[in-house]
Amino acid sequence: MNSLIKDLQSRILVLDGAMGTIIQTYDLNEEDFRGQKFKAHKLPLKGNNDLLSITQPNIIKEIHRGYFNAGADIVETNTFSSTSIAMEDYGLEDHVYELNYESAKIAKEVASEFKENKYVAGSIGPTNKTASMSPDVNDPGYRAIHFDELVSSYKEQINGLHEGGCDILFIETVFDTLNAKAALMAVDNYFEEKNVSIPVMLSGTITDKSGRTLSGQTVNAFLISISHFPLLSVGFNCALGTKDLKPYMKRLSDSTGFYTSSHPNAGLPNAFGEYDQTPKELQELIEEYLKQNLVNIIGGCCGTTPDHIRLISEIVKKSVSYTHLTLPTKRIV
Repeated sequence: MNSLIKDLQSRILVLDGAMGTIIQTYDLNEEDFRGQKFKAHKLPLKGNNDLLSITQPNIIKEIHRGYFNAGADIVETNTFSSTSIAMEDYGLEDHVYELNYESAKIAKEVASEFKENKYVAGSIGPTNKTASMSPDVNDPGYRAIHFDELVSSYKEQINGLHEGGCDILFIETVFDTLNAKAALMAVDNYFEEKNVSIPVMLSGTITDKSGRTLSGQTVNAFLISISHFPLLSVGFNCALGTKDLKPYMKRLSDSTGFYTSSHPNAGLPNAFGEYDQTPKELQELIEEYLKQNLVNIIGGCCGTTPDHIRLISEIVKKSVSYTHLTLPTKRIV
């Protein structure tokens, strides 16, 4: 992993864009999602994008390849929802290891096609349940999931991602910091048990212009809550577009010694839930991030495509600004 550290110390790295946005362009049906392996599965599977790493691996490879060709240095695995907690909705809890292993494996296969250094980050999403808030307004003390259950579920995902060959573990789109702390505990337990270590990135989500996460934390409170772990980077993604996210990235960058990352949405969704921000518009906004030295890793989230990443990559290459932050020494190999 020395190559990743060297690359980060010398330049800004480019992360890929949205996976789901591109999958939608393939207009897949129920049979496509099922493939042969899950042809007789009892529950509907359409919309389970992570499953495509098993049933339609060539599509996922094509998406990864498109982002690498656009200039991405890092792609995320197709595993945002690949925990037993999230897969319970589809009756696929028993396939979690396979989902993560295969997703990491195919992403690494695509990365190996390139002569340049290309990296794979194992995407670890927030799950669809929260440990610190009740889903029932009439019962604020109720919890749909408990901390230990999250740790166990995340650990299973981490095992598949690591054994599939991921270079990085990426805990992302954190809306509940307690969920993130469970993920970090799972990482720590896994590293200790297996006597291994790879870099860990973490990215939260500011849910609105109040500047707080869904669980109510400010930027600094969020940072304090996760800084006990020797992260490679900390950042924000999703929810807000680049413009609205900028002041919170500034606050984060000014407050941390970790490398910083950002992969914002292509603006805010319109009335139809679609994203209208063009690649050029996003590029101009990202350029302001670079001028103010806000990020070390930059990419895109919802609504972004290889065209967005291509223009981000172009402006990164032209940028002479770079934030040199002190690299944490623990856990990094």
